[in-house]
Amino acid sequence: MFKWLEKNIPKIVIAPSFFAILVFVYGFIAWTAWISFTKSRLMPKYDIVGFIQYDRLFDSPRWEVALNNLFIFGFLFILIAMILGLIIAIFLDQRIRVEGFLRTIYLYPMALSLIVTGTAWKWILNPGLGIENVFKNWGFENFTFDWLVNPDYAIYTVVIAGVWQASGFVMALFLAGLRSVDQEIIKAAKVDGVPTTKIYTAIIIPSMAPIFLSAFIVLAHLAIKSFDLVIALTGGGPGYATDLPATYMYTMAFSRGDLGQAASSAIIMMIVIFSVVVPYLYSELRNKNDQ
Repeated sequence: MFKWLEKNIPKIVIAPSFFAILVFVYGFIAWTAWISFTKSRLMPKYDIVGFIQYDRLFDSPRWEVALNNLFIFGFLFILIAMILGLIIAIFLDQRIRVEGFLRTIYLYPMALSLIVTGTAWKWILNPGLGIENVFKNWGFENFTFDWLVNPDYAIYTVVIAGVWQASGFVMALFLAGLRSVDQEIIKAAKVDGVPTTKIYTAIIIPSMAPIFLSAFIVLAHLAIKSFDLVIALTGGGPGYATDLPATYMYTMAFSRGDLGQAASSAIIMMIVIFSVVVPYLYSELRNKNDQ
């Protein structure tokens, strides 16, 4: 008996956590998938009626706006955050004296919640309180910066806040990658008279391809599931001009009482996330097996 316990104690300890994950993660994913094939409204129904909810979803103008916003936000957020993070990392890689202080400042936004970030930028971008008001008080009466309340530009305010939040994290990833490059190769290139810019573009940055991939995966995941930032910054408005799939799902579930629509949008989001994450995990596992 004691030998059996000694042999199986790790499995016994892990079993409750495994069961909880099985029920409260995968169980609810399965329940959501089931609900997406029903006519559920305010209360769930369990009679499967096919792809009606998905037909309604892709016929919805609001869902179309949410997808367009996801593309705009995701593309700009990932691109700008990666470029800015790389530039800051290269700057810090010059081993300046105040590197530790600057690195802390750049990383500080990651210590804040997205709610705090959204609220702070809401004040900064508010035409009556923030940048526009400051410039008008300085005498620039014709200056306007009303992106926050302009339906055509409001999504770009989400990009600004998101980049401010995430660029420090990307910087940390790239800085770690820069510091991991073999210094002997860099010294040899300098001895051969290769300019510093050429060393970075031809030697260092190409060797950081796995870091770029990791940063892309993390940023893409953050973009797809963005909710807190949008709610705190714009509330999905003006109207539903800054809706993203996550805010659409929340609105359908808790404001409109349409569980079927919420479930179908959640499943689409999950498929998109899986399409990004699974190939990455597969490539990582394959590389480990090859080694």
